[in-house]
Amino acid sequence: MPTQLFDLKDRIALVTGASRGIGEATARLLAEQGAHVVLSSRKQADLDAVAASIIAGGGKASAIAAHQGDSEALARLVTEIDQRFGRLDILVNNAAANPYFGHISDTPMGMVDKTLQVNVKGYFELAALASKLMQRNGEGAIVNIASINGVTPGPMQGIYSITKAAVINMTKAFARECAPWGIRVNAVLPGLTDTKFASALTTNQEMLDHFLPSIPLGRVAQPNEIAPAVLYLVSDAASYVTGTTLTVDGGFLS
Repeated sequence: MPTQLFDLKDRIALVTGASRGIGEATARLLAEQGAHVVLSSRKQADLDAVAASIIAGGGKASAIAAHQGDSEALARLVTEIDQRFGRLDILVNNAAANPYFGHISDTPMGMVDKTLQVNVKGYFELAALASKLMQRNGEGAIVNIASINGVTPGPMQGIYSITKAAVINMTKAFARECAPWGIRVNAVLPGLTDTKFASALTTNQEMLDHFLPSIPLGRVAQPNEIAPAVLYLVSDAASYVTGTTLTVDGGFLS
């Protein structure tokens, strides 16, 4: 077993939703460990800023805008990675949508469609495209960012929770069928994290007063506390780990 278990030198890593939050923290950490990180999200300018910061810090990064809910954009993204680098070693499926907060019975069908498109279909399509590219090199690692809501539905977050439960099962399905290709597929389940994505909860004192007593560590996570779980799962330290979920929730589900 190599002594540098977390060394990602010469590996190409694609991180979606990488312009902020957990995606940005993960991209920065993977770059610190030597990976050339391909950053992706909807807005090119935001990606360019993060990529420039990583490069200024001595890392390697490229920025390619693509919407996780756009099938053609995802296909172009993977094709461009293939053309530029000829390989893909790591995929972190992180970009997600949570457009509706309210009673599940009042969820507009348009919101259902959007959440399913991004969180389920988008994850599935990108994992399928990436795994085929990884297959050529006989190895790879995929990490899907799910949520503790996929285990215990969050209040007023019904459709989002449903999609994250699907991501957990999707992870297991890809893990089983891609293992013969040397590809490992796992999921990280963050708890409540201080990101713009979760700001409806983290900036609402009433909501915090409701959630914090249920978290044994008594606080909200920071994005850089989620990223190391991803690093572990994509690294050689997890060479015999596939089809699993790693919960990072301050003890919420314990």
